[in-house]
Amino acid sequence: MCGIAGIWGQTNPILVKSMIDRIAHRGPDAEGLYACPNQSGNLGHRRLSIMDPIGGDQPIYGEVPTRAIIANGEIYNFPQLRSGLDQQSDFQTSSDSEAILKLYEERGVSAIEELDGMYAFAIADGEKLLVARDPIGIKPLYYGEIEGSWIFASELKAMSQHCQNVREFPPGSYYHSDKGFSTFYHVPDLYPDSNVNVDTLIAQVRQTVEESVIKRLMSDVPLGAFLSGGLDSSIIAAVAKQHKEQLHTFSVGIGDSRDLEAARQVSAHLGTIHHEYIITPQEVIEKLPEIIYYLESFDQDLVRNSIPCYFTSRMAADYVKVILTGEGADELFAGYNYYKEIPNEDQLDQELRRSVSGLHNINLQRVDRMTMAHAIEGRVPFLDLKMIELSQQIPTNLKLFSEPKIEKWILRKAFEDMLPSEIVWRKKEQFDEGSGTVDMLETILSQRMNEAQAHVYKQKFSDVSLRSKEECFYHNIFMDVFGNSQVVSNNVARWSERPV
Repeated sequence: MCGIAGIWGQTNPILVKSMIDRIAHRGPDAEGLYACPNQSGNLGHRRLSIMDPIGGDQPIYGEVPTRAIIANGEIYNFPQLRSGLDQQSDFQTSSDSEAILKLYEERGVSAIEELDGMYAFAIADGEKLLVARDPIGIKPLYYGEIEGSWIFASELKAMSQHCQNVREFPPGSYYHSDKGFSTFYHVPDLYPDSNVNVDTLIAQVRQTVEESVIKRLMSDVPLGAFLSGGLDSSIIAAVAKQHKEQLHTFSVGIGDSRDLEAARQVSAHLGTIHHEYIITPQEVIEKLPEIIYYLESFDQDLVRNSIPCYFTSRMAADYVKVILTGEGADELFAGYNYYKEIPNEDQLDQELRRSVSGLHNINLQRVDRMTMAHAIEGRVPFLDLKMIELSQQIPTNLKLFSEPKIEKWILRKAFEDMLPSEIVWRKKEQFDEGSGTVDMLETILSQRMNEAQAHVYKQKFSDVSLRSKEECFYHNIFMDVFGNSQVVSNNVARWSERPV
């Protein structure tokens, strides 16, 4: 996991160095700069060492000095890719990022479709540049233009002082300097089979989740798991513990929060090395500017959920460099309450597909920014492409089952033998609810902004459509930490609980 930045169309090493300095938190272990010999551009890299910590510094060079790669993320199938290449002996490192470059050298742009992982990377190839982002957008990337040249970086803050027209790089897409943008992936729009054998489908869910977790255990550094005590994180921890003799798990909350109690129960059941942290209102107030700065958002739902994620990541960084998280299960298996209000099955299928497709700049942004703020790598097994494809084929009545509707029913059934019954059938609570953050925030807000103040604030920023006094409070902090940056503000995504 790393931070990347670059410019193409001119050489400007000072600019690129400035950009990677702004995202140094993403890669505190090493720094690398590449100047293309033919003056086409510069690439910059900040490294968080996960695979081949000793020999995997970037940029990594190709067969000729005008070819190099910088990458952020993990390629889980890189051993298989490497073994299938003609020139296996030419590898300089055991880094998964080098496999991308070697595959490109052998097969060209089509190499992208063979990658299984989360990534944002750039390959300089003479006068040509190739930049790509993973299918779901787990890893971030933004781009823009400056003085007729193309620039890009992992986070908005790296670009906000240099470029006024910045956009999010689309997930499942690549950019080639000769051809512009191309899309190589969309979340599949598949029709569920209503005649499928339920037991067979339950077994498929179990197997696919297990395979997704196992491939994400790949690491040359310590690995752990977030454990809120909810269904999703508990499943991930349970599967990981079957394959790791020692597994560190991490949970945060206010003193008597439901998450802390449930996480202790799961940890005791699985035999993990468990760590927990008690969040206080004063610490939340002190850290909110830092949280919002790293998050690059004022969206109230995103900020709320980022608070416990920030503190969990901070704690985990003392023990591990890689963390498994449960993001994606709610969108795949209908975990949110508003899904129950959608009466039409076709409509619900499309809303779930929309939810997965939109994760890149909401929940996945939260996980990436809060983990990388503390230089740890977050991995999301539920968003494996095989898991996404399988979920699209599951009838909605097996996701929302019975009356009253039980959310994520088929996922619960698939793992009911691995966890305590009260955890398997625990009612869905969002991270901010189960950790007690919501209640804490209500107290904090009551002391800092009332409805009258919020009304005045909304009028001042009428073009932003602030939804509540809570969001006004976050937006005020946002404006302070980003110095009224329109670039960052323009890229704040908003989460909606309704089909579009």
